Amino acid sequence: MIELKQISKSKCYEGDQFVFSHHSEVCNCDMTFGIYIPVHETNEKLRLIWFLSGLTCTHENAMVKSGIQRWASEEKIAVIFPDTSPRGEAVPDDNSFDLGQGAGFYVDSTENPWKKNFQMWSYIVDEIPNLVLSKFPLDQEKQSIMGHSMGGLGALNIAIRNPEIYKTVSAFAPIANPTKGIWGQKQFEAYLGKETENWKKYDPSILLNEQGYKGKILIDQGTKDDFLKNLMPEALEKIFNNRNNGDQLRYQKDYDHSYFFVSSFLKDHVRWHKDNVK
Repeated sequence: MIELKQISKSKCYEGDQFVFSHHSEVCNCDMTFGIYIPVHETNEKLRLIWFLSGLTCTHENAMVKSGIQRWASEEKIAVIFPDTSPRGEAVPDDNSFDLGQGAGFYVDSTENPWKKNFQMWSYIVDEIPNLVLSKFPLDQEKQSIMGHSMGGLGALNIAIRNPEIYKTVSAFAPIANPTKGIWGQKQFEAYLGKETENWKKYDPSILLNEQGYKGKILIDQGTKDDFLKNLMPEALEKIFNNRNNGDQLRYQKDYDHSYFFVSSFLKDHVRWHKDNVK
């Protein structure tokens, strides 16, 4: 039985913002995550949103910068903020910012030296849920997922491949077509090997086109995003236009890639998730 160690507890919009650490069996190291629990009635089960962060981030970025707790409190929704990768002196790393620690890409690595620790897919989809769903008043039938940049990539992939768990998915400036871009090809070769067929299950454009998703998808993308060429939202936009499922890809004029952008539209996303999770 894995034990959660409480690092902090802070009152926030009358609810509680927790940070916990624990040993991860799948990542073979200690991991940290945050969880916000709004005020609720005794025995009340809360809706849940998973928030996955982007490159170079820890669990703290969205937890501290996004301001999502305000809207989660109003709508009585819990929010979980996982880390973006395994960490520690014994965990392999790379000198570049977009590989190694802080850049897990939410995949299960199959290649050395990464495969011993970089099992972020299994960590997010299996291990953390097994830890938190039994310890907090969460409604397992009303889960959603969202993310920013690399986290948007992870959120889309996880939802599309697990539609029975994640009823809706939204993203801010996600990496939309990683098998075709520099944010994807480099990391997938390192983590998954040179066989490109193995990359496809982590590309949301390929997944959505081939297997669909019965839930709804909301994406916001800033028009002044410095990384627009790396993100390739047009790949998903084309599929959205053919799906006729109520999906939305909204281009937000003059917004960039930062948390100023994310925080500007989080209210929309939180309420959209609540309205569309049945």
